[in-house]
Amino acid sequence: MRRLPHLLGLAILALSAGSALAQTAYPLTLDNCGVQVTLPAAPQRVVTIKSTATEMLLALGLGDRIVGVGFQDGPAPEPWTAAAAALPVLSDKLPSQEVVLEVEPDFIYGGWESNFAADGAGERPTLAELGIASYVSPAACRSIKPAKLTFDDVFAQIGEMGTIFDAAPAAEALITEQRAALSAVSPDARGLTALWYSSGTKAPYVGAGSGAPQMMLEALGLKNIMADVDDGWVAASWEAVVDANPDVIVLVDATWNSAEQKKKLLAENPITSQLDAVVNQRYLIVPFPASEAGVRNVGATADMAAQLAGLIFAP
Repeated sequence: MRRLPHLLGLAILALSAGSALAQTAYPLTLDNCGVQVTLPAAPQRVVTIKSTATEMLLALGLGDRIVGVGFQDGPAPEPWTAAAAALPVLSDKLPSQEVVLEVEPDFIYGGWESNFAADGAGERPTLAELGIASYVSPAACRSIKPAKLTFDDVFAQIGEMGTIFDAAPAAEALITEQRAALSAVSPDARGLTALWYSSGTKAPYVGAGSGAPQMMLEALGLKNIMADVDDGWVAASWEAVVDANPDVIVLVDATWNSAEQKKKLLAENPITSQLDAVVNQRYLIVPFPASEAGVRNVGATADMAAQLAGLIFAP
């Protein structure tokens, strides 16, 4: 994340040289989670739902297009903190269609497909009839199962956002910067195993074998104990975790279930208190918004690599 101010500078320079990249031709039609989306022009009034959507547009220098946000997962990191804090908040949770329509959006960008429900921002066909385009983060599709997530998929979403908003230079600058940062991450060579603990108390909700957690664990050189489960996340059991006895536990730090709360639970739970990772405090911390596919994955992977390098293991 420390490289992001430089990234923003690259994006601005690239925008000033926009003639080097093709401009988007409208009307633009694309397939998104099995839904055909047609845009007559670059969106000008955007509602973002979930932090991943908001931060994607902020990273592309498109914060001035956002007319409302909903269901944010926590404060945005630098260099977007101030810009994100100034955005109009439609709802702390999922905004209703009525609330969304009041700000007259022409585009709604959702981090989860479930954001587009009748009791949420509105169903996608209904929104289309009102002249409002909608877009779901491709990794979060559920009506069509996405393939195993890779960093190339994340970069492709950045590129698609650049196309949608006629901001290809900014997208290319962001992708270039993130590829360079990712290439600087050296996978750990110790053959360590890991659990990605997202939430849950009676039963842990953990990163499985095909989503953002698996993508980042692989880049770190860690073997996910739930890698055989073909899904992004899965409800596991503490008994399965104990049987696997992972060398490292990734703790997702969320406002509603912090990393410190997770540490306390693991230490006090008789089932997990004797795990090697718990006894030796071998934890990696990742913010919740960085645990889902988006512009924070690369920075979070680099940060966890540094944390991992500092962990001590008995010879």
